[in-house]
Amino acid sequence: MDTVPFDARDGLIWYNGELLPWRDAKLHVLSHGLHYASAVFEGERSYNGSIFKLTEHSERLAASAQMIGFELPCSVDEVDRACAEVCEANGIRDGYVRPIAWRGSEMMGVSAQNTTTQLAIAAWPWPSYFSPEARLKGIRLKTGPWKRPSPETEPVHAKAAGLYMICTLSKHTVENEGYDDALMLDWRGQVAEATGANIFMVMGDGRLHTPTPDCFLNGITRQTVIDLARERGIEVVERAIMPDEFAKATEVFLTGTAAEVTPVGEIDHYRFTPGDITKAMMEDYEKATGQTSKESAKAAASAAE
Repeated sequence: MDTVPFDARDGLIWYNGELLPWRDAKLHVLSHGLHYASAVFEGERSYNGSIFKLTEHSERLAASAQMIGFELPCSVDEVDRACAEVCEANGIRDGYVRPIAWRGSEMMGVSAQNTTTQLAIAAWPWPSYFSPEARLKGIRLKTGPWKRPSPETEPVHAKAAGLYMICTLSKHTVENEGYDDALMLDWRGQVAEATGANIFMVMGDGRLHTPTPDCFLNGITRQTVIDLARERGIEVVERAIMPDEFAKATEVFLTGTAAEVTPVGEIDHYRFTPGDITKAMMEDYEKATGQTSKESAKAAASAAE
């Protein structure tokens, strides 16, 4: 993976309606979004020159902004066009797209009614979120130290910057112990998600089970995989899941824009082997997104072994 810092790269970033040189796309240190996490963002992937589910992502960006109390400075259609424009300007056919909107620097304090909304969009080449080796055999998860809070405590359905602080803390904790990612429980002790991806498990009944997204993001990839599973005639059950139920799971995988469909081989002391349903979801998602990745093909073949 490219190790060049993200503020020292070449290219163009769409910033409030203009394409700026990458290194010139800056914000002031006293921006409200930096101090009070009043920022929302999206993560999108471009495959073969087309951003997957682009409008759904732009719509969610606008909805997230509304949930934390501000409006985007442009329409969903304009965000769509800007995302496509920045990919074309940077020659990105297969890569990652990051729109982000935040409150500006007109006010410094908890109150922010008179701040302007800033919007920027960047795109860059980005391979798999997890290493190819980890994906081939299934990644390793450990239950993290932080829990997803109650919906009464924060806007849990917004893709907002502040909601990811506990994800970073949890991921750092388990990475320091040699794991790939953290499993996050919710405030009730129920299974919620990983730090940046939703989770699915195949039980002995052959059905696909996934936690009800009542206190975490109902991912666009999650929704896509549910639709793909049902098209195959696989029953999907959304319900409350307790951690000890992993003892009865035969397969586990994660879904997300960055993670795509990633097999899980280990959670705490539980072990899993990527099987037929995981393989099918990987293959179907690759077809849906128009992927031609050799790495994805190898991962799917390994999941069948």
